[in-house]
Amino acid sequence: MNIRDWKSVELGYGKDCLSVKLPPYCDILKMRYVPPLEDPGEHIEDALSHPVGSSTLEDIIASCKKPSSRVVVAIAVSDNTRPVPYNADSREGILFPLLRRLKKAGVRNENVKIIVATGTHLPTSDTWKKETFGEAITTKYRIIDHDSTSSDLFPIGSVEGTQVRINREFMEADIHIVTGLVEPHFMAGVSGGRKAICPGLINLEATHLFHGVEFMDNPCSTNLVLENNPCHEFALKVARKVRVDFSINVTINGDGNLTGVFAGDLEKSHLEAVKRLKESSVILCDHEYDIVLTQGGKVAVNHYQAAKAAYGTCPIIKKGGMVILVAHNSDEEPVGKEDYKKVLEVLKEKGPGRFTEFIKSKDWQFIPDQWQVQKWDQFFKKIAFFDNLIYCTTGIPREELKKLPGRSGYEFVQGEKIEIDKMVQNAIFYAVRRLRQKLKKDPEMAFVKEGPYAVPLIKEGEKNAGVNV
Repeated sequence: MNIRDWKSVELGYGKDCLSVKLPPYCDILKMRYVPPLEDPGEHIEDALSHPVGSSTLEDIIASCKKPSSRVVVAIAVSDNTRPVPYNADSREGILFPLLRRLKKAGVRNENVKIIVATGTHLPTSDTWKKETFGEAITTKYRIIDHDSTSSDLFPIGSVEGTQVRINREFMEADIHIVTGLVEPHFMAGVSGGRKAICPGLINLEATHLFHGVEFMDNPCSTNLVLENNPCHEFALKVARKVRVDFSINVTINGDGNLTGVFAGDLEKSHLEAVKRLKESSVILCDHEYDIVLTQGGKVAVNHYQAAKAAYGTCPIIKKGGMVILVAHNSDEEPVGKEDYKKVLEVLKEKGPGRFTEFIKSKDWQFIPDQWQVQKWDQFFKKIAFFDNLIYCTTGIPREELKKLPGRSGYEFVQGEKIEIDKMVQNAIFYAVRRLRQKLKKDPEMAFVKEGPYAVPLIKEGEKNAGVNV
């Protein structure tokens, strides 16, 4: 294959970047560039001093019917699947300025509980906590991982016919604060805001509804759609019952730099962040593509999380097209939990597009993580065959990746020492050659540079998707 006129591009792979060559006719789909905040510390302080639709933290603390030294504060933070800038040593860190204000207002360090809103995800490691929050926080404050299976969760009553229970440490605090990153989410429309509570701090049984087959099958349960999105609406109802006193969310650009800080009322400040997000994340395309190359982003700590990037190609990949997905999968469990692996086996057994109908049957018993597999099924239904996905990673062992739906990137490299850039490049060569032979012409190809953080849409379908841009 003659590649003299091919162009070099950089591709994110966890904390690293790969360099690969793409055909000259490949469209590079990039989010609108938003420059990072010049003085992030100043913007964080300004957001805290002038919250959207709520009182300041200081006033909220003063309104408590007890001395500030006895006020207990719970702060929900995101886990390792969200690149939220928390670190106390970083100019972009949002957590330390928040803690500093609490202390200045008279709240004692030992009365602050930082709760990692893991939802049903695996607990976070001590190493991750130190890297994410910094020693100035980890050595002075108690950090707790939420456990959705705990028998000691706090009941808040029924929401849409389901009994909901919340992390007790959070509920029993005098003041409830949530934090997060606002980015596209392929089920709830966008992340951040109410998602810190639901699914972040809820019980497993409530997750069965939030991530249930009907919610997942709803066409409004997709990227950037909030109106009539059952996941968003359920999460909002739960968050309202919990009572969130203060919220701080951020937006970041494709380079991971802070672009906006939105503090105050849970709903009002979140909607301000959503407006900013839509301005930059939507990429309008004129047509669908035969081949789409994408990357899992930092969120793709495992195969479970990489589903977001795959699903994100659905609006722009042709029926039966090929997708090359590059994901670092550097978690201790690079595929996901045992339940997830078990349900993936069912997907592989049933075939593309048949899994969702199967789990709608009365004979099916709900299994945690089936929701993510249902999104994989929607993706595979669009590309028609498992082998039309080439999954490139060095994070999942060769034999384990071979068992998963899709074609293993290891098929395109030889030897014991595997170089991810060679794996990806050879996968690109293969896809271009295969489609060229099939179509008798150069295939239409696109590279989604920012992976799951971008939302590529066909122009004529943007309104049908419920996204106002």
